[in-house]
Amino acid sequence: MRSAPERTQAITNAVHRYLGLLANGSVDDLVEMYAADATVEDPVGGEVHIGRQAIRSFYSALDGAERDCELVSLRVAGNEAAFQFRLTVATGGSVVRIEPIDVMAFADDGKVTAMKAYWSAADVTQLGSGDEAVRSGPGQSG
Repeated sequence: MRSAPERTQAITNAVHRYLGLLANGSVDDLVEMYAADATVEDPVGGEVHIGRQAIRSFYSALDGAERDCELVSLRVAGNEAAFQFRLTVATGGSVVRIEPIDVMAFADDGKVTAMKAYWSAADVTQLGSGDEAVRSGPGQSG
């Protein structure tokens, strides 16, 4: 079993990996972060996706979109992490930024067992058209 500081560092690293994959990774790499029977509820109150196949279908919406991601804040306690971030997505001629707070629970092997994303329409900003906002970075256009 890992010590508390080692566990905290491993979870911190996993959150950074997750955000990196949201920005530049493949759906398969994102799904690989999850345990076989993991759950994703995004947004909270919406459909709960159970298992890797359902989670893959959920993240497949990111395929083909230009994306950028920026961590705003991160807290780790026990086997869980809560973090706010900005995800900018350009697809179909429009650019939007969403600023959710995600809460993830981790198994001892480092896999995500549950993820809940807290956000509403008030946390989504239309930045414009095209993908220029993604290339220039979050918070620098629109």
